[in-house]
Amino acid sequence: MTSTSTELVKRREIWFRYPHGDPHQARTAAVALGEVEGVVHVQAASPRLVHVHYDVRAITLQVIEQFLGEYGLHLDNSLLIKVKRALYYYSEEAQRDTLGCGKGQTNCTERLFVKHYERRPHGCRDERPEHWRRYL
Repeated sequence: MTSTSTELVKRREIWFRYPHGDPHQARTAAVALGEVEGVVHVQAASPRLVHVHYDVRAITLQVIEQFLGEYGLHLDNSLLIKVKRALYYYSEEAQRDTLGCGKGQTNCTERLFVKHYERRPHGCRDERPEHWRRYL
């Protein structure tokens, strides 16, 4: 049995909770996820809701939500959301195993954070060539 492309592109809702310093967490999440590899489409539907479409072969909901949590956003943890989340995590991992996508292969969480960190402006860049850095 082969999977069609519509089965591989997942459409999920991610809810955020208040209070938070950023009143538009959904917009912040949409901007952060906009350039993530594997995310096909992301849209902030309201200040607390993001609609995200992603390819399950490249990234999972668990990785996306872990990224958003590390990014400083507060995910909704109501009972219904937790049950849905657990079901999605399990079904996506089972589908990835069926497709032959092992854990941590294509786009793991660390790689996602590294790419995002490289794009952010910060003062931790060493402009010197590699061979000069060894002499300090």
